[in-house]
Amino acid sequence: MFAKTYGATTLGIDGRIIDVEVDASFGLPGFELVGLPDTSVKESKERVRTAIRNSGFQLRQERVTVNLAPADVRKDSSGLDLPMAVGLLVAYGLVPAASVEHALFSAELSLDGNCRPVSGVLPMAITARERGLKDFYVAGRNVDEALLIDGLRVYAVENLAQLIRHLTGEATLTPAVPAQTKPAEDPIFADDFADVQGQYQAKRALEIAAAGGHNVLMVGVPGSGKTMLARRMSSILPEMTKEEAIEVTKIYSISGLLGKDAGLVTHRPFRSPHHTSSMVAMIGGGSVPRPGEVTLAHHGVLFLDELPEFSKKTLEVLREPIEDRTITVARANATLSFPSSIILIVAMNPCPCGYYGDKNHVCECSAGEIKRYTRKISGPLLDRIDIHIRVSRVDYNDLHTTQRAESSAAIRARVVAAREAQRVRLKSYDLFCNAQMNHSMIKKYCRLQSDAEGILEAAFHRINLSARSHDRIIKVARTIADLDGAQEIAAKHIAEAIQLRSDIGLNID
Repeated sequence: MFAKTYGATTLGIDGRIIDVEVDASFGLPGFELVGLPDTSVKESKERVRTAIRNSGFQLRQERVTVNLAPADVRKDSSGLDLPMAVGLLVAYGLVPAASVEHALFSAELSLDGNCRPVSGVLPMAITARERGLKDFYVAGRNVDEALLIDGLRVYAVENLAQLIRHLTGEATLTPAVPAQTKPAEDPIFADDFADVQGQYQAKRALEIAAAGGHNVLMVGVPGSGKTMLARRMSSILPEMTKEEAIEVTKIYSISGLLGKDAGLVTHRPFRSPHHTSSMVAMIGGGSVPRPGEVTLAHHGVLFLDELPEFSKKTLEVLREPIEDRTITVARANATLSFPSSIILIVAMNPCPCGYYGDKNHVCECSAGEIKRYTRKISGPLLDRIDIHIRVSRVDYNDLHTTQRAESSAAIRARVVAAREAQRVRLKSYDLFCNAQMNHSMIKKYCRLQSDAEGILEAAFHRINLSARSHDRIIKVARTIADLDGAQEIAAKHIAEAIQLRSDIGLNID
């Protein structure tokens, strides 16, 4: 007898419905699994048969063929265990076929028939709704994730026997409902700019970066506060929209980083990989491609501390995601794209010992050592970073002042207002911040006053700007004007943007 159920796998950050076709017929007993299954899926035939037997069902010794369609898509989700088990029971006439016509099943089976959670349930739920399926059966720990998508009846399944009793009408499972719980507070928001004394230029630069989505390079001696400033960046970014939150949650779902009973990720990500991270860890990939750090930071902040300590290969692969806001991973059987709309913040010391240019410590590095150290960062990579700032030591009087610094909430209010102006300006392009503008958009929306034009021309020749640096300075100036509520870019806006590009004492351009 032939039967068909529906399972799902993931490709990139999207779900893909898999038709699980089962045929049980007379012949030499055997179990054949076809349709480009991964190793974990090939092993599932043993788990499935044992789980069925230990759930109290006896199957006749027949020839069983299971086809996972479409055959050209590699299946790597252990969540296909459950649809295969249900399909077998339908093929043997133990479950009515009508009960599974509009249902999606996704759970790994243990040998005793219990259902275990799997990764990627959220993108599977989105795809199921688009396919027109009505019911979604998942393990209990995946329920909250599946409930994020409207239009599906979600059922928490503890074990195979419980599910079969429901499908045969012997018992009834009640659809799950979203829990009325307050989202957990993200620890990032415990870090407030009000705790940062002094560092006025650095805080101003980060406000501009947050308002326009610009990348930032911070150069400073050890202990100057580079890491402390970067970790507070997320606290001044606008809240994510519902669409952004779902996209980020999909990424974390596929990566297996959602905690137990986790719901929607509502706070912008902050990722800070160690300098020993490999190229694959940074951009994603592997035999089964998974998101890397640049994708895990999507719609948030990627912070690279001690930039010259990263391998050159790891840093150079950042060019594509910085420029295109997406990363492409090519494999023999598929080419996948992962989103990477990030604000990149990088920090470094000015020299190997860390004290070049510091008035309180003598630098012990030779000119050659300093040159070799800074050469680890290529010009093309630095050219893609909009804002370059020098972070100095905090003044003693600033450190011991009793006056509280400006809070993240106050800074965020200005950032949100500037982002709204950009959203209105760029809505026809489906963009939301100045950093995303291309050259034609810059010419259309970045009108410079005559004196501002003169300042930019002088700087172009004086500090030998590249065409890319020229455009990035204008985009930063446009953001500064948005923070001021100005329609045109004035001389003071372009002057500040140039200062933020050339004030660190390194030969970048």
